[in-house]
Amino acid sequence: MTVDLELSVNGRPYPLSVDTRETLLDTLRERLGLAGAKKGCDHGQCGACTVLVDGRRVTACLTLTVTVDDRPITTVEGLEGPGGLHPLQKAFIEHDAFQCGYCTPGQLCSAAGMLEEADRGWPSAVTADVAADRPVLDEEEIRERMSGNLCRCGAYPGIVAAIAEVSR
Repeated sequence: MTVDLELSVNGRPYPLSVDTRETLLDTLRERLGLAGAKKGCDHGQCGACTVLVDGRRVTACLTLTVTVDDRPITTVEGLEGPGGLHPLQKAFIEHDAFQCGYCTPGQLCSAAGMLEEADRGWPSAVTADVAADRPVLDEEEIRERMSGNLCRCGAYPGIVAAIAEVSR
C-alpha cells in the first residue's frame, strides 16, 4: 500500500508517494539522495541514522516515513546555516571528533538534539539536580545523553570535548 505525503526535510518540501512499510532512513537515502544519515546496525542500536524530527532525536531506521508526514526533519545536511557550519560541526573539526567519520552525521544530529533537550531543562538518568532550570553538561552528563550513539573507532574523547565546548 502506498500513501501520498509531503516531507519537509532541511526546510525543503518533498512530495512523495511511499510504501507504508518504508523507513525514513531508506526514504532519505534512496529517494531523496540525502546520504548523511548512515545505515549502521539497522536496529536502532548504533545511532548512525539519527536525524531530528520536530527538533527531537529519532533513529531513522526505526521510523516509518508515513509517521513524519508534514513534520520538520533535519538531517546532518541541514545543520549548516547561512553563516556556514553549525557550531557543533566546527567544534567536531577543532577537537578531531571523528576518525572514520561513519558515525559523525548521527553524532552531530544527536548532539544538536541533546543540547536542545538540556536547554529545555530535561534531565537525564545522571542529572544530579533535576530541579535545575538547565542541567550541567559535564562529561558524565554528555556521555549519558550521547549513549545511544556508538563510535566503533573510539573518538569519544573528541566528541565529548566538542559538545562540551558548544554547550558553554
